[in-house]
Amino acid sequence: MDSLAIGSLGLNIFLGLAIFLFVVRIVLTWYPQAQMEQFPYNIVAIPTEPFLALLRKLVPPIGGVDITPVIWVGIFSLLREILLGQQGLLTMLSYN
Repeated sequence: MDSLAIGSLGLNIFLGLAIFLFVVRIVLTWYPQAQMEQFPYNIVAIPTEPFLALLRKLVPPIGGVDITPVIWVGIFSLLREILLGQQGLLTMLSYN
């Protein structure tokens, strides 16, 4: 495998895992009794909280609902499609 393929695979795994963690974080918001500081919830909270805290400074809760995890799912999905999708930039580079 060349370096572009290895980098694309690593990026694909990172973006896929990030999307998964944010979707789990969205589901956990439906359960307010979940203590995000305790195991197993902190497995999701620790890697996602820096991203959420950054975006919470720009996007306040709407009607008391924190929509920042949804925004991050959209951002990471868009990045994954633009870079690694069927006609993504890195995919097209790997054919040359």
